[in-house]
Amino acid sequence: MKSMKIEEIDRNLKVESTVDEPDIVWMSAREEPFSLRGVFYDEAAGCFVRMTREDADRVSRDVRELRRCPSGGRIRFRTDSEFIGFRAVLDTTGHAMPQSPLAAQSGFDLYVKNRFTGKSTLCYAFEPTPGREDGYSSHFRSDTGDVDEYTINFPVMAEVRDVFIALKKGATLEKAAPYRNEKPVVFYGSSITQGNCASLPGNAYEAIISSRMDIDYLNLGFSGCCLGEEAMAEYIAGLDMSALVMDYDHNASGAEHLLATHERFFRIIRKRHPTLPVIFMTAPNILPWYTWYQARRDAIKRTYDRAVAAGDRNVYFIDGIELFGDEDADLCTVDTCHPNSLGFYRMALRVERELKKCLYL
Repeated sequence: MKSMKIEEIDRNLKVESTVDEPDIVWMSAREEPFSLRGVFYDEAAGCFVRMTREDADRVSRDVRELRRCPSGGRIRFRTDSEFIGFRAVLDTTGHAMPQSPLAAQSGFDLYVKNRFTGKSTLCYAFEPTPGREDGYSSHFRSDTGDVDEYTINFPVMAEVRDVFIALKKGATLEKAAPYRNEKPVVFYGSSITQGNCASLPGNAYEAIISSRMDIDYLNLGFSGCCLGEEAMAEYIAGLDMSALVMDYDHNASGAEHLLATHERFFRIIRKRHPTLPVIFMTAPNILPWYTWYQARRDAIKRTYDRAVAAGDRNVYFIDGIELFGDEDADLCTVDTCHPNSLGFYRMALRVERELKKCLYL
């Protein structure tokens, strides 16, 4: 893996920040050897996005707007710098949820990869400054002295216009190693899929799975507006992916909507990807008097059953009643619907079991 000294890539950026540290070099996170996953920079929009405007417009106006929420975005790199400075330029004025912590809505978090286990663990949270709507600065200090691999997770909601990273002069900087599973797992679904109400961006269930399994992923969760549209199915069918998790139960208006869209959505994917592993998942449920649950669950299970009956051996089914476990499920949400970090963790463990089967990991 090619190493370079920070001085070799010094762009002489003038970055306004509150970071007060001598002998550092600021760099744009949009430029190599930093690598972006889960998002890309849209020059016309002036921010990081998850879909192009053209693709999102084919689905709905709401998806066009929420594509600017960079949930699942990551910045990856390797360095031995004892200091990592951070500066984000963003807009925090839209898409706020009262149940969701500010640290997840507008914050970034930093993970370091264990060289022995391959698992990434949280080492710092770059927390936004309350009341500021234009961005913030922060920093992290490492005392390992080693070349470590880092991942910075983007916020769940805030529109991120730019990100800059500072390292010590004399430090080395390298591209991150490839993921164990390079083709991304695609997650399509509701605000739960997007990661709303996690305590930090890295606590969304897909991010937990990625950290534990060392796999790439793409978060196509769009709060309140994942309705199983054919245009979205066609978009997903055009992606190069290792597996798909269909998780849009909560956004459907009812069982009738799911019966009308769910299997059709799957069939569009299956036509383009005959052997792609597809996991069907129903909404988490913790309250036995939610009578709407069973009919919706049965509508999704029908897609699975019909696929199996037709000879499809690459489909999997997760009943949402299993996601939070048998004990203390009421501790897993903030509002009996959206998971908190405990809920996301338990979801991650359950989905991970199926991914290990279908990805042979």
